[in-house]
Amino acid sequence: MKTFSRTLVLLVAVAGVAAFFGMDLGQFFSLQNLKEKEEWLRGYYADHRLTVIAGFTLTYVASVALSLPIATVLTLAGGAIFGVWLGALVVVLSATVGATLAFLGSRFLLHEWVQSRFADKFESLNEGFKREGAFYLFTLRLVPLFPFFGINLAMGLTPIKTVTFFIVSLVAMVPGTLAYANAGTQLSKINSAKDILSWEVLLSFAVLGVVPLVGKKIVEWLRSRRALGKYRKPAKFDYNLVVIGGGSAGLVSAYIASAVKAKVALIEKHRMGGDCLNTGCVPSKAFIRSARIFSYIRRAAEFGLGTANAATEFSQVMERVQRVIRKVEPHDSAERYSALGVDCISGEAKIRTPFEIEVNGKTLTTRSIIVATGAGPFVPPIPGLNEMDYLTSDNVWQLRALPKRLVVLGGGPIGCELAQSFARFGSQVTQVEMLPRIMSREDEDVSRVVSARFEADGVRILAGHKAKQFLKAGSAKVLLCEYAGKEVRIEFDEVLVALGRRANTKGFGLEDLGVTLSKRGTIESDPFLRTNLPNLYVCGDVAGPYQFTHTAAHQAWYAAVNALFSPFKSFRADYRVIPWCTFTDPEVARVGLNELEAKEKKVPYEVTRYEIDDLDRAIAEEEAYGFIKVLTVPGKDKILGVTIVGHHAGEVIAEYVSAMKHGIGLNKILGTIHIYPTLTEANKYVAGNWKRAHAPAAALRWLEKFHAFRRA
Repeated sequence: MKTFSRTLVLLVAVAGVAAFFGMDLGQFFSLQNLKEKEEWLRGYYADHRLTVIAGFTLTYVASVALSLPIATVLTLAGGAIFGVWLGALVVVLSATVGATLAFLGSRFLLHEWVQSRFADKFESLNEGFKREGAFYLFTLRLVPLFPFFGINLAMGLTPIKTVTFFIVSLVAMVPGTLAYANAGTQLSKINSAKDILSWEVLLSFAVLGVVPLVGKKIVEWLRSRRALGKYRKPAKFDYNLVVIGGGSAGLVSAYIASAVKAKVALIEKHRMGGDCLNTGCVPSKAFIRSARIFSYIRRAAEFGLGTANAATEFSQVMERVQRVIRKVEPHDSAERYSALGVDCISGEAKIRTPFEIEVNGKTLTTRSIIVATGAGPFVPPIPGLNEMDYLTSDNVWQLRALPKRLVVLGGGPIGCELAQSFARFGSQVTQVEMLPRIMSREDEDVSRVVSARFEADGVRILAGHKAKQFLKAGSAKVLLCEYAGKEVRIEFDEVLVALGRRANTKGFGLEDLGVTLSKRGTIESDPFLRTNLPNLYVCGDVAGPYQFTHTAAHQAWYAAVNALFSPFKSFRADYRVIPWCTFTDPEVARVGLNELEAKEKKVPYEVTRYEIDDLDRAIAEEEAYGFIKVLTVPGKDKILGVTIVGHHAGEVIAEYVSAMKHGIGLNKILGTIHIYPTLTEANKYVAGNWKRAHAPAAALRWLEKFHAFRRA
């Protein structure tokens, strides 16, 4: 039905434009013809006022709706026939209605197609128009350099609301229309557009077009004054920047500030390096590595080594984890950052005002603040859980004895990584996930491959099970779950809660300052990572929307630069190409869209796959499983997203991250030399699969005939 309607609208528009040019109707709307008919038109208007106004209005609306090049002459005619004020009123209303019809036509015919085809390019543009579309439109309307009809059609491709378009267009057309209508009252003196708009008038309109942008800056300044006005601003500051939190985001923020010679303080209340070093990335990857080595020993026969045995000294594994932490620790140490020029302060910060932070009984004054306080494990209010002495990703590293029976709550990245690793060491692991499958953010085929591997490693996956209650039955610990309306009992020795992380936003003064939080519980910020207090910035897990170490570092650059150089220069955080990896075995790495997201966002796509079990290096390493799945724009090699399931997927995906960042398609990946034998050769093979699927069949048939001819 929609296709039929679009076809009908397009046919009507094409027919109207074709009739105008085919029948040479433009001759009736020339300046010369208008001057010749001026007296007759005025006389006819005197006798038939309503008829002329109605006919003029319909003609003007139709001409603008069809983007016909006669608006200037019609506006002059409006002034000549109706006078300045009535002429301007009729023209403004007619032009606005016609412009809105053109806008709606463009939106109906092209918006969906353009948005889906150029989704990555329109993402930031859409966000800008949602926030400031009225400002942009007003400016474009007032600057004569931008064609009136082009603005109507272009705006239809953006998410600006129709009501906003109508009202802003109505207001913005008034100055120019008055100038033309006034010129129309002196039609005999006009021979060209130069007689209507002098360079002085054009310059005035251009200046007027800048007014909304200047107004926006003034509004921002007033908001800043209103937000900060009730706080005493120091005559001078101790620091250009104070960073709260010594994790990934805080460390990078402080590093950048010191690199540009700003005076910066970094406050950390616990341990430098934050979660990533002490309880997250570093210990978990060390733990996963040990578990994988142990799994290789158990798979010795696959590598032609016969039978190999090794006893698990779990305490030694956990001591190795701590040894790895200690080895990485100097990279994030206070000593290193002090040498870089950062004042590292160990203590608990309390933000007293947007300019003052109290720590260790001393008040520091600062021009800007960055909050990089990270996040902590989310613990749900399940009855009985608090009596279980539960584990989280924070305290699991304190274990020195392997749990015989371990329940893992959660099927996300943390839950999956630790569930598999504990199972490989010999725990009887039961993974409980409320949703229908683990790794629910990934496509179903990804979950299927990972689940099969988990089960081979001894993980019992209970998807679709909702944890209802924890209780003790004698000496046994029991989890009661609900599944398909029935109760399921699970006995265990330890429970690991891995249900995501909650931003650390309390206890250091944000509540007292009225800093706004988002619905997700993170600190709300604008595209510049600025909170509702204009000199207080945020980055990392406490800011969201991504909780990855590399994203925290990415945000930290924007937060630090904006905090130090605003209002002179600011940068919007760029989230267009964010990769991530879940370090299970097989690893699951992704960048851009997967099929789930593409369908949710209604983005058209093609899928090209390559099965890694056919890759020579994977076969040689006894890791021949998994796949690469690339989503591309239909008919083109432009990459929309990539998912890799397989050995070292986190490394293999780097080529696609770079390709998407710099606009490189599958054709260029296919034309790039890849070392043999490597896992990254899979990238070339998937590009080859795409190329074969898009081979020009007609050209190949002619080539076949050409080669047959040469053989003859």
